[in-house]
Amino acid sequence: MRIGIVNDMAMAVEVIKRIVVGAGFEVAWIAFNGEEAVARCCQDVPDLVLLDLIMPVMDGAEATRRIMKRCPCSILIVTASIESNASKVFEAMGAGALDVVTTPEFGINGELDGAKNLIAKISLIRRLQGVETVKEVKPAAVFSDSPPKLLAIGSSTGGPTALAIILGALPADFPAAIAIIQHVDGSFSENLANWLNSQTKLEVKLAKRGDVLKAGKVLLAPGNRNMLLRKGGIVHLTDGPGECLYVPSVDVFFKSLCSAGLPAGSAAVLLTGMGADGAKGLLELREKDWFTVAQDKESSIVWGMPGAAVKMGAARKVSSIDDMAQLLIRHFK
Repeated sequence: MRIGIVNDMAMAVEVIKRIVVGAGFEVAWIAFNGEEAVARCCQDVPDLVLLDLIMPVMDGAEATRRIMKRCPCSILIVTASIESNASKVFEAMGAGALDVVTTPEFGINGELDGAKNLIAKISLIRRLQGVETVKEVKPAAVFSDSPPKLLAIGSSTGGPTALAIILGALPADFPAAIAIIQHVDGSFSENLANWLNSQTKLEVKLAKRGDVLKAGKVLLAPGNRNMLLRKGGIVHLTDGPGECLYVPSVDVFFKSLCSAGLPAGSAAVLLTGMGADGAKGLLELREKDWFTVAQDKESSIVWGMPGAAVKMGAARKVSSIDDMAQLLIRHFK
């Protein structure tokens, strides 16, 4: 695996380089600002770019936009502080960055703090570049009052911006409950929920075990845990990732909906994302007479997940992100 490193701090570059080489990967090239990264990437497209967020000349979010437009490749944001740079993180992820991790640094004991997290992220992306498989998790039966209709959304690369576009166009009196599975690290899933909440008239919050679906309310699955829906519209969260490639898994959530006893007319949407997570689950929902939609290729940052769904006939409709909200409003009316 060939990796490009982009950071304006010489010490950070040395630390990241040491980790990459020590893990058996190859350093393709090194750049010290976003503008240089775009040029280097287009000259020599690597398997992965480790891209700093806050840099002179051009920041990581703008560099991500330009790389994904000119010479698309996998991008992992590596930043000193995820929480302090949350808006820029979501901007970069909306432009196509796959994930984010804190920049490793030397600790008091001389060891590299954060090295394991970086290697884990790189290894996960390497697996995502191959074939993605998801093991089904069967939820236990728990009954409650009749739940509302549900709009279930799965997304990954480019998802934050796509989600903001859809949620921002939905009315405050939207008649269905909404549940979102976005591939996101648990360290900043709360920040993503808060950011999405600021983009829409609807209430968005991070899902907790035992939450119940409510019309007009949006539940976002927390990172690093799978979310499922039990009968009665009750949220269940797993304690660990199990054998899923990406957690939270869209497939696991979609497949749980098949036995959740939700009203006819519920809908499931699969947005931009790398890999194929959610495609099989969307097909199962279509076979259960759900209204299923996939984002079109032209408006997707990466047409992996929705593309896989379209190819296997899982989507009743294929829609651009700009037309998606109106399509859903018409359906639920």
